[in-house]
Parts: sequence; C-alpha cells; structure tokens
Amino acid sequence: MSFRAATARVYLRPLGLLHGEAAGRAVADGWALPLGGHEAAFTAGEVWLRSSDGIERASLPVGEFRPWARRAGGELAVALERRLRHLTLPAGRPAGLPGRGPWIMGVVNVTPDSFSDGGRFLDPALAIAEGRRQLAEGADIVDVGGESTRPGAPAVTAGEEIRRVVPVVEALAQDGILVSIDSRKASVMKAAIAAGAGMINDISALRHDVDSLRVAGASGLPVVLMHSQGEPATMQRQPTYACAALDVFDHLEERIEAWVAAGFDRDRLLIDPGIGFGKTVAHNVEILSRLGLYLGLGRPLLLGVSRKSFIARLGGDSPVSERLPGSLAAALAGLAEGVAVLRVHDVAATTQALRIWQALRG
Repeated sequence: MSFRAATARVYLRPLGLLHGEAAGRAVADGWALPLGGHEAAFTAGEVWLRSSDGIERASLPVGEFRPWARRAGGELAVALERRLRHLTLPAGRPAGLPGRGPWIMGVVNVTPDSFSDGGRFLDPALAIAEGRRQLAEGADIVDVGGESTRPGAPAVTAGEEIRRVVPVVEALAQDGILVSIDSRKASVMKAAIAAGAGMINDISALRHDVDSLRVAGASGLPVVLMHSQGEPATMQRQPTYACAALDVFDHLEERIEAWVAAGFDRDRLLIDPGIGFGKTVAHNVEILSRLGLYLGLGRPLLLGVSRKSFIARLGGDSPVSERLPGSLAAALAGLAEGVAVLRVHDVAATTQALRIWQALRG
C-alpha cells in the first residue's frame, strides 16, 4: 500500500476473529488485540484508504498496525490510532439496555401495509399481544412502528402514526417491556416517550425532521441512527454509491458527529447500516460482508436483515413467509462480525439460534 494520499480517510476491518478462552490467550500472548466488549479478539485487519486517487486496501497482522502507521505518518497515523481505539475499547453500553448483549429486538408493525406482516397487527390489541409474545420468546426490546418504510411505501401523517403507536407503547411499557419507538418524526417520538418508550429508532438518523435531533437528545434515551438513502417511496429507484460500505460508514460517522456537536453523549448511540434502505442486492451484500468496518465507529451495531428481499434474490425467490432460514444465516454472520443487536420478526427462532451460537463459539 502506498502512502501518497496523506489526507486519505482510514478505515479498519478486524479479521481473524477468535472467541472465548482462545481470544484471551491470544491477547495475553501478544498476537491478537481485543475486540472491545465482544469477548473476542482479532489477529489481523484490513486497512482501507480512500482519497481522490481511489481506494487502496491491505491486510496486516495486528503487530504491523502501528509500524504501518509510523511509516505513513501524519494524519494517517492519527486516524488509524483512532480506529484502533474504537475497535479495542468497549463501546459504552447505552443506559437502559438489559444485561449484556447481544440483544434481540422484536418488531411490531402497527400498520396496514408493512412488507413482513401485511397489516396483521394494525389492531392495537393484536399488536400488544404480539409484543407480549415476543417478550416471552426472548426479545430484549420490542420495536413499535406506525409507518411502513418498505420500498414504495407512502408517507403517513404524524397524527395517524401517533394514533397507531401510543396505545401499544403505553400497554407494553406498563408491562415493564423496553419499548423502542420506530419513527422519523419528532412529534411521534415525543408522544411515544410520554407513553413510556425507552428507546428511539430512526431510519433517517435524525435527518427527516428538523426537530428530531433536539427531541431525541433531550429524551436521555438510547437512540439508533440508521443509514438510508432517499425516502421510502423512492429509495429503490437506482440507488447509487461510490463504495457502498464506505459511503454508509461516512454517513453514520457524520451523524454521530452531528449528535455530539449538539451536546449529547455518544454513549447513548447505536448504529445501523440500513440493509435494504436505498440499496441494491449487490450493495447489501457488500455491506454485510464487511460489517466489521462499522465497529470502527465505536458504537454498538444493530442489524436488521429479517425477511428482507435480498434473501429472496439470493436464496431462490422465496416469499416473505419462507425467509426464516436466510434471515438466520445473515443474522449469525452478523453476530460473528460483532453485531450487538438483531432486529427480527421471528424472535423464538432467533433466540434459539443465538443461544446455540453463544454455546459453540468457545
């Protein structure tokens, strides 16, 4: 790798992951670095440089990171040290999340037109029952949304969205469930928080509504910043990236910086690369195959792949109801890369898969 681009952006993807006792021994023996907060270690890394000259990549053992940085010098050395710090130090756990992760976030769509359930839970009583069922099946968080954000979905007024979600949020919160409000509108966030929501999940990373950053920041709650390109109604019309994995990274880093610049604690944030939101199948695959890059942002990573259309495109054109195997495969691959939260529709199956994965990783 050359060093001609002194002002290049630096990215670092951990490779050669070890878990359990093997990870601890490798760190103690000096040939691995801890993957902060994941009971894992990495023995190598893929360093990416992006500048106006293009993208360069090189794989290095962990012992070569700092010698490489010294040879690079200047801003590159500082940037690499920052990425290493975010990878090796445990990201602060957002207050309110129960115990230790990974966590499972169940999905309850109080909508007539969501892609995954087609309006099954538009009736508040059914949505409340579904949230309770998901808790019993192992969900740590229940994500309640009142606006479909599937590709091509029309916008919903804030008033209608509030009417749909508030009774559900209130009932589940009264049961002691950690409820996340899935909304991009500040007024909906405020109403849900008043009803007992303990978390905010915004597909627009607090960009859609000019008041959402202030409302989310003032709430004191954990906040998920998700990447999306365009609006739900049009986001799948020829989405374009220079490099999907890095463009998403840069966007999320910018949103983290905007949050911090507004005076709020970065330890409250989680990040989500937004699979399927303004992305082709090829973009989704590129991002999923490089999820470790996003650990370099120093925040817990949330992944939502459950039942999404890329599974059908890759796995045989299966309908939504038959995408559980692909959903689990993608979720487990994400866990292996350091994902902290899985957002899923099939809670019981994912809980079982997670327990087996935890038992077998050493």
